[in-house]
Amino acid sequence: MIGGFSHVLLRGVGADPNADYAGTIPHQTFMVYQLMFAIITPALITGATAERMKFSGTVVFMTLWSLCVYAPLAHMVWGKGGLLNAALGGRFPTLDFAGGTVVHITSGVSALVCALYLGKRTGYPKEPMPPHSLVLSFIGACLLWVGWFGFNAGSALASNGLATSAFVATHFAAATATIGWLAAEWTTRGRPSALGAISGAVAGLVAITPASGFVGPIPAMLIGLAAGVGCFLMVIFVKGLFGYDDALDAFGVHGAGGTIGAVLTGVFATRYVNPIFKDAQGQPLPVGLLDGHPAQIGYQLVGIAMAWAFALVGTVVLLKITDLLVGVRASEDQEIEGLDLTEHGEEAYNLEM
Repeated sequence: MIGGFSHVLLRGVGADPNADYAGTIPHQTFMVYQLMFAIITPALITGATAERMKFSGTVVFMTLWSLCVYAPLAHMVWGKGGLLNAALGGRFPTLDFAGGTVVHITSGVSALVCALYLGKRTGYPKEPMPPHSLVLSFIGACLLWVGWFGFNAGSALASNGLATSAFVATHFAAATATIGWLAAEWTTRGRPSALGAISGAVAGLVAITPASGFVGPIPAMLIGLAAGVGCFLMVIFVKGLFGYDDALDAFGVHGAGGTIGAVLTGVFATRYVNPIFKDAQGQPLPVGLLDGHPAQIGYQLVGIAMAWAFALVGTVVLLKITDLLVGVRASEDQEIEGLDLTEHGEEAYNLEM
């Protein structure tokens, strides 16, 4: 479940490919590519803790979380012999091409736990707290959209047909998710918004991540549409109903979107895109529900449950440990003045010049 220490301190990780993980590229290239996933996952959690978590607490918590939550679950899903590994001998073969469970469900669920543990920001929800720069938010989302091709298409680990399929699926899912979010927003709130458009795009990118290497363009569009509408409902209605302060909607987009995508991967995955399962003679077997393998839905649910449980329990324990060691919540005075000033002695904009 947690892997081993055979490659500790990069022992045996060099220029030669590793046949188990990436037979087409140097093992060290695969290692540094995987580090991209490892560093972005805990960073997503900060979307829920923004403006109220101490920097020292953030550093300690994220270090512990990366080692104790991310690393074991990454091994379970992607490591040889991992409990949830679909290609290398897992007991419950969960399909996750580029991180739906490993990255998005774990970070989203952990973000929710952090938001509940820390409590609400001072003034929330009575005082409006929109993005301080919608322009920067929009630019950032556009960069994410393009950069996501590296996550999903790159997970083919080769310049081949599978990479192209994942590239197209990612692009189409993000587009239809944008449409789905805007349609839901327009219907329920009377007008669409730029913030809604980029939120929908990210929701689609999240949801297609586990499915990108297993589904064709049309199923990808359906997954994106479901994520756009589903994440909109989570962010606008569910968060309002329960009143938790998920500042940047890390749970509403990543936790919910990752869960939607993981389930629908089990529905739409097909051997014609990725023949991941084969019989003794090497012939492709059905992959997802519509491909003739209904049991895959059950495996997907096991993987989702494991990711939720591992993230939830691990985050609670690690927050408690961090709180005892250095504390996690900034004081109300620090929060009002701004953590950029009180924690770092600097500010983004020097307007008094």
